[in-house]
Amino acid sequence: MRNIFTSILLVVGLAGTYGASAADVDAGKAASAICAGCHGADGNSVVGNFPKLAGQGVKYLVKQMADIKSGARPVVEMTGLLDGLTVQDFNNLAAFYQSQVATGGQAKKDLVAKGEELYRAGNPATNVAACTACHGPAGEGVELAVFPALAGQQADYLAKQLKNFRSGERANDGEARVMRAVAARLSDKEIESLASYISGLHK
Repeated sequence: MRNIFTSILLVVGLAGTYGASAADVDAGKAASAICAGCHGADGNSVVGNFPKLAGQGVKYLVKQMADIKSGARPVVEMTGLLDGLTVQDFNNLAAFYQSQVATGGQAKKDLVAKGEELYRAGNPATNVAACTACHGPAGEGVELAVFPALAGQQADYLAKQLKNFRSGERANDGEARVMRAVAARLSDKEIESLASYISGLHK
């Protein structure tokens, strides 16, 4: 819990770095045309391995785009797509996606109980922290702390990200390594249950 609290303070301190410029939603909408093939015209991807961006916080989206562009977060499908974009472009895109309404997902009934238990209480036996601590009881995220909204996200995408954090393939969760520490203690079945449950959450 102390590591999570420390991470929150660090991220809040850095939050002003991302999304600080005034954003132009219309410019973001125009620029999003190149993103629509994977993420949907309104940011609601219909393909399980591509994330929904609609309704996501500006600071989180800008940070992810900056990390992908710099290579801090490797995403093969995004190779080269952000190279010509500026921080202002990132802000415009992020503002457009935040202005869109996220669609809900559907959890698998047989995974709801386990997924909800992990999301709300964690797993004390393996020192897994509850997801609500950073992502909120309804998966709404914490914009100020740059913690993403999760509700309704594609289950396949969520599972892949948790496995990437677990393996260390994804490591852009800060020096406190909060997501890597949590994911390292999750089994494949727990990841499947969590991802499914979160997909069925509604903000």
